[in-house]
Amino acid sequence: MIDQHDKGLAFAKLHEAGTFVLPNPWDAGTARLLAGLGFAALGTTSGGLAFTLGRRDGAGLVHRDETLRNIAAIATATDLPVSADLENGFGDTPGDVARTIRLAAEAGAVGGSIEDATGHPDRPVYDFDAAVERVAAAAQAARALPVPFTFTARAENFLYGRPDLDDTIRRLRAFEEAGADVLYAPGLPDAEAVREVCAAVSRPVNVLAAGPVLGLSVAELGELGARRVSLGSALSRAALTATLTAAREIAGEGTFGALRGSISYAEANDLQEGA
Repeated sequence: MIDQHDKGLAFAKLHEAGTFVLPNPWDAGTARLLAGLGFAALGTTSGGLAFTLGRRDGAGLVHRDETLRNIAAIATATDLPVSADLENGFGDTPGDVARTIRLAAEAGAVGGSIEDATGHPDRPVYDFDAAVERVAAAAQAARALPVPFTFTARAENFLYGRPDLDDTIRRLRAFEEAGADVLYAPGLPDAEAVREVCAAVSRPVNVLAAGPVLGLSVAELGELGARRVSLGSALSRAALTATLTAAREIAGEGTFGALRGSISYAEANDLQEGA
């Protein structure tokens, strides 16, 4: 097994040049499957975990200890570096966020992201100053860890009905100044917005493969300036889609056509053994 320090160094190095994909498994089994396909690192997904637990994502229904157990399961399933989706840090204060960073590292992560989303419908995004203070606390906690830890700061405007690119860029620039290693604004509406965000900061930018961005290739996103491309809950939703399609056919028509394209039992076993 590769130790956590070396994983941290390897993950940081991935951000130095080129563009790489950070796929998001939601459990140990999908982590092993993705590792067997040659990806260089993995990211957890709050959405995928919430769906697995039968809960809504983004509503504060998944607790920190459940997230930490999921991180540990994924981090120990393969030798790949793991970056953790830590939502908003499971608390409003800078101290809450710093503690979550430390606990994520203890669980085996060598990277993690913190959102500026509050979880409160009436004020979905933290005020600017509070958001920056939280990022600064997370960055300081990451720097104090005994292992290299790549900290990602997220500006959530576009996911919460605030399509303000100027404010998003303002936040990302402030997050960079506060010490974030990677910057991330999920939900950007088009290629030009991706280009503007990447050009506005000097640290690596993560782009979420979602919405209009799905029409672009990894190479095209790299040309726009993206250093990292993550999938969020997309793979878990693809799995749910396949399950729902097959189950609807079985329940509604009494036929099993949707199951014919499934991998075999032996292949599923082999994918786990080969990781």
